[in-house]
Amino acid sequence: MFSGAAAAGYDCVQFSLSCCGLPAMPDNLDAAVLNGIAAAAADSGVGIAALSGTYNMIHPDAAARRQGLTRLSHLLAHARTIGTDLVTLCTGTRDPHDPWRYHPQNEGPCAWATLLAEMEQAAALADRFDVDLGIEPEMANVVASSMQAAQLLRDIRSPHLRIVLDPANIVASPQTDQDWIFAEAMELLGDCIAIVHAKDRDADGSIVAAGEGIIDFPLFFQHLRATGFAGPVITHGLAAEDAPRVATFLRTLAA
Repeated sequence: MFSGAAAAGYDCVQFSLSCCGLPAMPDNLDAAVLNGIAAAAADSGVGIAALSGTYNMIHPDAAARRQGLTRLSHLLAHARTIGTDLVTLCTGTRDPHDPWRYHPQNEGPCAWATLLAEMEQAAALADRFDVDLGIEPEMANVVASSMQAAQLLRDIRSPHLRIVLDPANIVASPQTDQDWIFAEAMELLGDCIAIVHAKDRDADGSIVAAGEGIIDFPLFFQHLRATGFAGPVITHGLAAEDAPRVATFLRTLAA
């Protein structure tokens, strides 16, 4: 994986343990496997910007949340072993089957209260292991906008809570005023952005490679540069054959 990313023009990745045949959120972690991941990344010259630790943080079943939090604790405990200090989260949905599918109960006070209770525990673990947590506004999740992400930061007030910002997750349709949306996101979240995700969205909502959809990436990067952001830009939602082109596209915009 790492050598392929390097060959396509990338100097860092967001890593999921599923890439080495493990569950993305395993019940236990083997030190030899983790050291092997770190060695493979170092040999390729590709950094690990973040480790994926997504589970449904507002799942309607409390037992499912407890299991997810326990698995998250394992990732936080070992994140630095593979070379990263950022683990990404999914704020979740009340849908019991798909953590990325919208549910109308996401908008109720009970969902927000559940998220705060879960995030307080996650933040305590992050403090214990000195690893940051990356939350990403997602239109189908309980944190669906920049405003809600900013509210979560105010409610939790943890120095380990950071933002993963993806423009495709805050632009709802081709009619959206992207200049206004991006300006709002940078004003509310700019100081807390740890990494940027770069996928694109077609007019019908389908995910496509960056530069092939409705997202005005030059405008987005213009707003992003104004914040002084100099962190990793991670692309996803693309076919392997598109990776070199997207790397060139994003590198040009980020320069």
